[in-house]
Amino acid sequence: MTKSRQWRLVGSAVGGERHFWLDKLIFGLDRVLRRWQSVVEFTHDPACILRIKVGRLDRDFVLADGTAGHSGERFIDLHLWNEQVPAMPKQGASIAWARQMSFCFQHSLRQLARYLASRSDLDDISLVRCTMEFGGRERDDQMVRLIGRYGFELVPSATTVTMGERALRFGENIHISLMVLARNAAALRRDTLRRSRTRVFMSRKVLEQRYGGGAGSVDLQHRPTCPS
Repeated sequence: MTKSRQWRLVGSAVGGERHFWLDKLIFGLDRVLRRWQSVVEFTHDPACILRIKVGRLDRDFVLADGTAGHSGERFIDLHLWNEQVPAMPKQGASIAWARQMSFCFQHSLRQLARYLASRSDLDDISLVRCTMEFGGRERDDQMVRLIGRYGFELVPSATTVTMGERALRFGENIHISLMVLARNAAALRRDTLRRSRTRVFMSRKVLEQRYGGGAGSVDLQHRPTCPS
């Protein structure tokens, strides 16, 4: 079997020749990691591409709108709902795919705004974080400008990444790459194992102003318990 044939079989999610064992292994591991990290779904909406967890800030900072974050405070951490992310065409990213992703992302933020408004136990949370892991460091500026259109702003890291953190990130990059390969092989890039971590924040005030009105229905009966 040629190398190209092997690659085509491993990446068969796009072509329809799905490797059941690969999906089962990779997404089974993903479920275990999500339970361990307390990453939850806040709606059954099939157009939602985000999951959430509640984290705690490790530093103080202030956003452009005056919202202050203090070390130890809770915040909402966004995670991609990989199974519901629109599949990229075999030919790569297209304008139609980019528009679909933009719609799904904004729709997900509307659902999140509605969900948070329904949860009095999350009233203390004033910040939402998105960690971008889409490519190498050279793409950071481009991605920051893009995500800024949705209301997020960059908060540079105040600490140097340790060797232990680098090893952890490399392991995470392998996991992410396997998930992309199994579900959406066309989106796999050569720099996938060099994915950087660029963290951007949005204040809850901005979330409510931009996405709080006119949101679609949200499944309020599916109410996961967020950790304190």
